[in-house]
Formats: sequence, C-alpha cells, structure tokens
Amino acid sequence: MLTIKIKYLEPNMYPLKAIPEGDWIDLRAAKDVHLEKGMYYMIPLGIAMELPEGYEAIVAPRSSTFKHFGILMSNSIGVIDESYCGDDDEWHFPAYATRGGFIHKNDRICQFRIVKHQPEVEFQTVLELGNSNRGGLGSTGKE
Repeated sequence: MLTIKIKYLEPNMYPLKAIPEGDWIDLRAAKDVHLEKGMYYMIPLGIAMELPEGYEAIVAPRSSTFKHFGILMSNSIGVIDESYCGDDDEWHFPAYATRGGFIHKNDRICQFRIVKHQPEVEFQTVLELGNSNRGGLGSTGKE
C-alpha cells in the first residue's frame, strides 16, 4: 500500500477517500463557482499532494460532470507528476462551461488515479506486424 501525504488548502473540505466500487478517487471543488456559458475556469480542488517517486496522477472528469454542471475538462485529462508537490502546488480542474450554472464547494467534479511512470520504450520499425486486422477504427461492437 502507498502512503501519500496530502495537504488540504481550504477549510471544511471533505477528506479524500478511496471507495471499494472503483479505483479512481473523487476530487471536489474547493470553492463555489458561478458558471457563465462560454467561459474558462481554473477550478481549485483544495489539495496539494506528495506523490511517491516514480508515480503520477491522471485526473479526468467524473462520468456525470457534464450532465450535472455542463463543463468540459479543457485539456481532456490532466497529468500531475511527483515533482508538483510543494505546499502551494494546488491541484485544479481546467473547465470550459457550455452553459450557465453553479458548482458548490465540495461538489465532486473530477477524479484521479495514481499510476507508475511509463517504462522506457524503444520503437522498432517493421514492414509487417503479422497480426490479423480487426476491421478498422470503430469496428468494435458491429454485428
């Protein structure tokens, strides 16, 4: 089990916790945010963390984030490496609002998981891969 130091940067933040139903951990807005359609927001998540050496965090929207708040994560996912670990290195959610609305402090807006860094890879150029084709992009699920 990994032990991770976390610093809460805002009072009255709900503590992070892993749940047995999945292996992503929810992150919450650290303040109330009034959303205006077409605007960009860096929503503070109220935490700073010291990830173990050799690990990084992948941050992504929750599956219900768009439905509930009408926001899109502007860079699709976020990657936070272990060097972003200072007392004031607050995690944020970069959001684009597709409609007006409101996010309350402690609303769950995104999630993260901790993964090991990618190992060193070397690419080898070949003329053939020697595997059967699946049918092209979007072929999974065709009957």
